[in-house]
Amino acid sequence: MPSSINFKHLYYFWVIAREGSLVAASRELNLAPQTLSGQLASLESQLGGLLFKRQGKQLVLTHLGHTALKYADEMFRVAEELKHVTSMITTQQAIKVSVGISASIHKLFAYRMLEPAMKLERQVDFSCQTGQVEYLVQELDHHRFDIVLADRLPTIQRSSSIHWYKLEESTISLFAAPSLARDLRSRFPKSLHGQPFLAATLESPYFHQLMQWLNNQGIKPIVRAEIDDSALIKVFGAHGLGVFAAPTIVADEVCRQYQVESIGNIDVVMENLFAITRSRLSGNLAVEAICKRYQH
Repeated sequence: MPSSINFKHLYYFWVIAREGSLVAASRELNLAPQTLSGQLASLESQLGGLLFKRQGKQLVLTHLGHTALKYADEMFRVAEELKHVTSMITTQQAIKVSVGISASIHKLFAYRMLEPAMKLERQVDFSCQTGQVEYLVQELDHHRFDIVLADRLPTIQRSSSIHWYKLEESTISLFAAPSLARDLRSRFPKSLHGQPFLAATLESPYFHQLMQWLNNQGIKPIVRAEIDDSALIKVFGAHGLGVFAAPTIVADEVCRQYQVESIGNIDVVMENLFAITRSRLSGNLAVEAICKRYQH
Protein backbone atom coordinates (compact mmCIF):
# COMPACT_ATOMS: atom_id res chain seq x y z
CA MET A 1 0.00 0.00 0.00
CA PRO A 2 1.43 3.46 -0.92
CA SER A 3 2.34 5.75 1.95
CA SER A 4 -0.20 8.36 3.00
CA ILE A 5 0.13 11.92 1.76
CA ASN A 6 1.89 14.22 4.19
CA PHE A 7 -0.80 16.88 4.69
CA LYS A 8 1.66 19.40 6.10
CA HIS A 9 3.65 19.16 2.87
CA LEU A 10 0.41 19.42 0.88
CA TYR A 11 -0.46 22.57 2.79
CA TYR A 12 2.95 24.02 2.00
CA PHE A 13 2.41 23.24 -1.70
CA TRP A 14 -1.00 24.95 -1.50
CA VAL A 15 0.56 28.11 -0.05
CA ILE A 16 3.35 28.10 -2.65
CA ALA A 17 0.77 27.82 -5.44
CA ARG A 18 -1.30 30.60 -3.90
CA GLU A 19 1.66 32.93 -3.33
CA GLY A 20 3.33 32.17 -6.66
CA SER A 21 6.90 31.66 -5.42
CA LEU A 22 8.98 29.89 -2.77
CA VAL A 23 10.22 33.19 -1.38
CA ALA A 24 6.73 34.65 -0.90
CA ALA A 25 5.47 31.36 0.57
CA SER A 26 8.42 31.14 2.95
CA ARG A 27 7.53 34.59 4.32
CA GLU A 28 3.91 33.53 4.76
CA LEU A 29 4.87 30.28 6.51
CA ASN A 30 7.88 31.66 8.39
CA LEU A 31 10.10 28.92 6.95
CA ALA A 32 13.42 29.12 5.11
CA PRO A 33 13.06 28.77 1.32
CA GLN A 34 15.51 25.82 1.39
CA THR A 35 13.33 24.00 3.96
CA LEU A 36 10.21 24.67 1.91
CA SER A 37 11.92 23.48 -1.28
CA GLY A 38 12.94 20.23 0.41
CA GLN A 39 9.46 19.52 1.70
CA LEU A 40 7.96 20.30 -1.72
CA ALA A 41 10.40 17.78 -3.22
CA SER A 42 9.24 15.19 -0.67
CA LEU A 43 5.62 15.73 -1.71
CA GLU A 44 6.54 15.45 -5.41
CA SER A 45 8.30 12.16 -4.62
CA GLN A 46 5.14 10.90 -2.89
CA LEU A 47 2.89 11.94 -5.80
CA GLY A 48 5.28 10.65 -8.44
CA GLY A 49 5.94 13.79 -10.48
CA LEU A 50 6.76 17.49 -10.57
CA LEU A 51 4.15 19.93 -9.29
CA PHE A 52 5.85 23.06 -10.68
CA LYS A 53 8.10 23.93 -13.57
CA ARG A 54 10.19 27.07 -13.80
CA GLN A 55 9.55 29.75 -16.39
CA GLY A 56 12.19 32.39 -15.78
CA LYS A 57 11.78 33.38 -12.14
CA GLN A 58 8.22 32.16 -11.97
CA LEU A 59 6.89 28.81 -10.72
CA VAL A 60 4.19 27.47 -13.03
CA LEU A 61 1.95 24.56 -12.14
CA THR A 62 2.30 21.37 -14.16
CA HIS A 63 -0.71 19.26 -15.11
CA LEU A 64 -0.11 17.19 -11.97
CA GLY A 65 0.19 20.44 -10.00
CA HIS A 66 -3.16 21.72 -11.29
CA THR A 67 -4.80 18.42 -10.33
CA ALA A 68 -3.26 18.45 -6.85
CA LEU A 69 -4.22 22.11 -6.36
CA LYS A 70 -7.86 21.41 -7.20
CA TYR A 71 -8.05 18.83 -4.43
CA ALA A 72 -5.99 20.91 -2.01
CA ASP A 73 -8.29 23.90 -2.56
CA GLU A 74 -11.31 21.80 -1.65
CA MET A 75 -9.62 20.20 1.36
CA PHE A 76 -8.42 23.41 2.95
CA ARG A 77 -11.64 25.28 2.22
CA VAL A 78 -13.53 22.49 3.96
CA ALA A 79 -11.04 22.68 6.84
CA GLU A 80 -11.74 26.41 7.19
CA GLU A 81 -15.47 25.70 7.10
CA LEU A 82 -15.03 23.04 9.80
CA LYS A 83 -13.15 25.54 11.95
CA HIS A 84 -15.95 28.08 11.49
CA VAL A 85 -18.73 25.56 12.25
CA THR A 86 -17.04 24.14 15.35
CA SER A 87 -16.41 27.67 16.59
CA MET A 88 -20.14 28.42 16.33
CA ILE A 89 -20.93 25.23 18.28
CA THR A 90 -18.41 25.72 21.07
CA THR A 91 -18.87 29.47 21.55
CA GLN A 92 -22.67 29.49 21.21
CA GLN A 93 -22.40 32.42 18.83
CA ALA A 94 -25.14 33.11 16.29
CA ILE A 95 -25.38 30.58 13.46
CA LYS A 96 -24.65 32.23 10.13
CA VAL A 97 -26.21 30.77 7.00
CA SER A 98 -25.77 32.08 3.48
CA VAL A 99 -28.69 31.20 1.20
CA GLY A 100 -28.92 31.40 -2.58
CA ILE A 101 -32.52 31.62 -3.79
CA SER A 102 -33.59 31.10 -7.37
CA ALA A 103 -35.07 34.38 -8.62
CA SER A 104 -38.13 32.58 -10.03
CA ILE A 105 -39.14 31.04 -6.69
CA HIS A 106 -42.15 32.63 -5.02
CA LYS A 107 -40.59 34.26 -1.98
CA LEU A 108 -43.44 33.31 0.36
CA PHE A 109 -42.80 29.68 -0.63
CA ALA A 110 -39.07 30.10 0.00
CA TYR A 111 -39.76 31.67 3.39
CA ARG A 112 -41.71 28.58 4.43
CA MET A 113 -38.66 26.46 3.62
CA LEU A 114 -36.40 28.60 5.81
CA GLU A 115 -38.75 28.54 8.80
CA PRO A 116 -37.24 25.39 10.43
CA ALA A 117 -33.95 27.26 10.82
CA MET A 118 -35.76 30.22 12.39
CA LYS A 119 -37.22 27.95 15.05
CA LEU A 120 -33.85 26.81 16.39
CA GLU A 121 -33.04 27.77 19.97
CA ARG A 122 -29.87 29.49 18.76
CA GLN A 123 -30.00 32.82 16.94
CA VAL A 124 -29.65 32.41 13.18
CA ASP A 125 -28.32 35.24 10.99
CA PHE A 126 -29.33 34.92 7.34
CA SER A 127 -27.62 36.26 4.25
CA CYS A 128 -29.82 35.78 1.16
CA GLN A 129 -29.10 36.43 -2.51
CA THR A 130 -31.23 35.71 -5.57
CA GLY A 131 -30.01 34.63 -8.99
CA GLN A 132 -30.19 31.99 -11.71
CA VAL A 133 -29.87 28.37 -10.60
CA GLU A 134 -26.64 27.52 -12.44
CA TYR A 135 -24.89 30.62 -11.06
CA LEU A 136 -26.10 29.93 -7.51
CA VAL A 137 -24.93 26.30 -7.62
CA GLN A 138 -21.53 27.37 -8.95
CA GLU A 139 -21.23 29.81 -6.04
CA LEU A 140 -22.33 27.04 -3.66
CA ASP A 141 -19.57 24.83 -5.02
CA HIS A 142 -17.10 27.65 -4.32
CA HIS A 143 -18.32 27.83 -0.69
CA ARG A 144 -19.98 31.23 -1.12
CA PHE A 145 -23.37 29.77 -0.13
CA ASP A 146 -24.27 27.18 2.49
CA ILE A 147 -27.49 26.15 0.73
CA VAL A 148 -29.39 26.96 -2.46
CA LEU A 149 -33.18 26.93 -2.79
CA ALA A 150 -34.26 26.22 -6.36
CA ASP A 151 -37.40 25.36 -8.31
CA ARG A 152 -35.40 23.05 -10.57
CA LEU A 153 -32.18 21.09 -10.42
CA PRO A 154 -29.21 22.51 -12.30
CA THR A 155 -28.60 21.12 -15.77
CA ILE A 156 -24.89 20.86 -14.98
CA GLN A 157 -23.82 19.71 -11.53
CA ARG A 158 -20.38 21.23 -11.20
CA SER A 159 -19.30 19.09 -8.25
CA SER A 160 -19.89 15.40 -7.55
CA SER A 161 -20.26 16.29 -3.87
CA ILE A 162 -23.44 18.31 -4.44
CA HIS A 163 -26.62 16.82 -2.97
CA TRP A 164 -30.23 17.82 -3.34
CA TYR A 165 -33.42 17.35 -1.32
CA LYS A 166 -36.98 17.82 -2.47
CA LEU A 167 -38.45 20.05 0.22
CA GLU A 168 -42.04 20.53 -0.82
CA GLU A 169 -44.44 20.66 -3.73
CA SER A 170 -47.63 22.56 -4.41
CA THR A 171 -50.27 22.84 -7.07
CA ILE A 172 -50.56 26.18 -8.86
CA SER A 173 -53.33 28.76 -8.47
CA LEU A 174 -53.99 31.82 -10.61
CA PHE A 175 -54.56 35.29 -9.17
CA ALA A 176 -55.51 38.76 -10.34
CA ALA A 177 -56.69 42.11 -9.05
CA PRO A 178 -60.23 41.76 -7.58
CA SER A 179 -62.18 43.23 -10.52
CA LEU A 180 -60.33 41.09 -13.09
CA ALA A 181 -60.52 37.98 -10.89
CA ARG A 182 -64.32 38.29 -10.59
CA ASP A 183 -64.69 38.57 -14.38
CA LEU A 184 -62.53 35.49 -14.99
CA ARG A 185 -63.72 33.23 -12.20
CA SER A 186 -67.12 32.16 -13.61
CA ARG A 187 -65.91 30.40 -16.78
CA PHE A 188 -62.47 29.41 -15.48
CA PRO A 189 -60.28 28.21 -17.13
CA LYS A 190 -61.85 29.03 -20.54
CA SER A 191 -62.14 32.64 -19.41
CA LEU A 192 -58.33 32.96 -19.57
CA HIS A 193 -58.33 32.81 -23.39
CA GLY A 194 -56.95 36.09 -24.76
CA GLN A 195 -56.41 37.54 -21.28
CA PRO A 196 -53.21 39.35 -20.21
CA PHE A 197 -50.83 37.01 -18.41
CA LEU A 198 -47.74 37.75 -16.33
CA ALA A 199 -44.94 35.17 -16.60
CA ALA A 200 -42.57 34.76 -13.65
CA THR A 201 -39.85 33.60 -16.03
CA LEU A 202 -39.79 31.41 -19.10
CA GLU A 203 -37.12 29.27 -17.35
CA SER A 204 -39.45 28.32 -14.50
CA PRO A 205 -40.53 24.66 -14.85
CA TYR A 206 -44.08 25.24 -13.61
CA PHE A 207 -44.61 28.01 -16.18
CA HIS A 208 -43.75 25.63 -19.02
CA GLN A 209 -46.20 23.10 -17.57
CA LEU A 210 -48.89 25.76 -17.18
CA MET A 211 -48.55 27.07 -20.74
CA GLN A 212 -48.62 23.51 -22.09
CA TRP A 213 -51.73 22.67 -20.07
CA LEU A 214 -53.54 25.82 -21.23
CA ASN A 215 -52.55 25.12 -24.83
CA ASN A 216 -53.95 21.57 -24.55
CA GLN A 217 -57.26 23.10 -23.44
CA GLY A 218 -57.28 25.41 -26.44
CA ILE A 219 -56.66 28.40 -24.16
CA LYS A 220 -54.15 31.01 -25.31
CA PRO A 221 -53.56 33.87 -22.89
CA ILE A 222 -51.42 36.81 -23.98
CA VAL A 223 -48.11 37.08 -22.12
CA ARG A 224 -47.79 40.77 -21.30
CA ALA A 225 -44.61 40.61 -19.23
CA GLU A 226 -41.80 38.22 -18.36
CA ILE A 227 -40.32 39.09 -14.96
CA ASP A 228 -37.61 37.12 -13.17
CA ASP A 229 -38.63 38.30 -9.70
CA SER A 230 -41.68 36.67 -8.15
CA ALA A 231 -42.42 39.57 -5.81
CA LEU A 232 -42.42 42.16 -8.61
CA ILE A 233 -44.81 40.08 -10.68
CA LYS A 234 -47.34 40.14 -7.83
CA VAL A 235 -47.09 43.94 -7.70
CA PHE A 236 -47.87 44.08 -11.44
CA GLY A 237 -50.79 41.72 -10.90
CA ALA A 238 -52.12 43.69 -7.93
CA HIS A 239 -52.31 46.77 -10.17
CA GLY A 240 -54.49 44.95 -12.69
CA LEU A 241 -51.90 44.37 -15.40
CA GLY A 242 -52.64 40.67 -15.77
CA VAL A 243 -53.11 37.20 -14.30
CA PHE A 244 -50.23 35.57 -12.44
CA ALA A 245 -49.56 32.16 -10.93
CA ALA A 246 -48.35 31.24 -7.44
CA PRO A 247 -48.25 28.06 -5.35
CA THR A 248 -51.63 27.15 -3.88
CA ILE A 249 -49.94 26.44 -0.55
CA VAL A 250 -49.35 30.19 -0.05
CA ALA A 251 -52.62 31.38 -1.67
CA ASP A 252 -54.07 32.94 1.48
CA GLU A 253 -50.89 34.90 2.17
CA VAL A 254 -50.65 36.06 -1.48
CA CYS A 255 -54.22 37.37 -1.35
CA ARG A 256 -53.70 39.08 2.00
CA GLN A 257 -50.35 40.65 1.24
CA TYR A 258 -51.03 41.83 -2.32
CA GLN A 259 -54.80 42.47 -2.10
CA VAL A 260 -55.57 40.13 -5.00
CA GLU A 261 -58.08 37.31 -5.36
CA SER A 262 -57.74 33.70 -6.48
CA ILE A 263 -59.30 32.86 -9.84
CA GLY A 264 -58.90 29.10 -9.59
CA ASN A 265 -56.58 26.17 -8.98
CA ILE A 266 -54.87 23.99 -11.59
CA ASP A 267 -54.09 20.76 -9.81
CA VAL A 268 -52.19 19.12 -12.67
CA VAL A 269 -49.45 21.77 -12.62
CA MET A 270 -46.96 21.56 -9.76
CA GLU A 271 -44.20 23.74 -8.42
CA ASN A 272 -41.39 21.88 -6.67
CA LEU A 273 -38.80 23.32 -4.35
CA PHE A 274 -35.37 21.79 -3.86
CA ALA A 275 -32.59 22.43 -1.39
CA ILE A 276 -29.10 21.96 -2.86
CA THR A 277 -26.08 21.52 -0.57
CA ARG A 278 -22.42 20.62 -1.00
CA SER A 279 -22.65 17.42 1.04
CA ARG A 280 -25.08 15.33 3.05
CA LEU A 281 -23.52 16.47 6.34
CA SER A 282 -23.08 20.23 6.17
CA GLY A 283 -22.22 20.81 9.84
CA ASN A 284 -24.30 23.99 9.74
CA LEU A 285 -27.21 23.57 12.17
CA ALA A 286 -29.44 25.92 10.17
CA VAL A 287 -28.87 23.99 6.92
CA GLU A 288 -29.49 20.70 8.71
CA ALA A 289 -32.75 22.05 10.15
CA ILE A 290 -33.97 23.02 6.68
CA CYS A 291 -33.08 19.67 5.12
CA LYS A 292 -33.61 17.32 8.10
CA ARG A 293 -37.10 16.02 7.29
CA TYR A 294 -36.28 15.48 3.64
CA GLN A 295 -32.90 13.76 3.61
CA HIS A 296 -32.82 10.58 1.57
